[in-house]
Amino acid sequence: MKKNKLVNLFILIFFLILPTKLNAEIIILSSCNNNHDGFLKNEYILDLNNFLMTRNYVYNNETYKKYRLTDLSVKKQNKIERLIYKEKNKILTEKLGYPQFYTQLVFQLDSPIIEIKTVINNEEGMDILSTCKKIQRFEKES
Repeated sequence: MKKNKLVNLFILIFFLILPTKLNAEIIILSSCNNNHDGFLKNEYILDLNNFLMTRNYVYNNETYKKYRLTDLSVKKQNKIERLIYKEKNKILTEKLGYPQFYTQLVFQLDSPIIEIKTVINNEEGMDILSTCKKIQRFEKES
């Protein structure tokens, strides 16, 4: 009789926990052309569940040599992670820089265009940084 109660309790707890599903949304923008530099690989992964943007890129030889001339720490292949947040239909990276001068990347939902926002002394400017050829959207339930 005690085993039955224990099994029933276990089943009840299992079914109470089971319905709590977690949804994770990931957007991958790949094959991105940059307006200023050349890349062999340039992709952005937006993890909306963890509020994280990961950029994976590999410079082409010409761009790598250009940046390597002035900065020996430049690597041909790199990965950058930035915190992101959602504002209406836009996804923005954290602000980089000082309060008077900062930049951040701006992604429109379902748009292949990545913009860079620059603010200097409260004067805002927007410029297209990259245009991506492929957008993939994944929703994962766990």
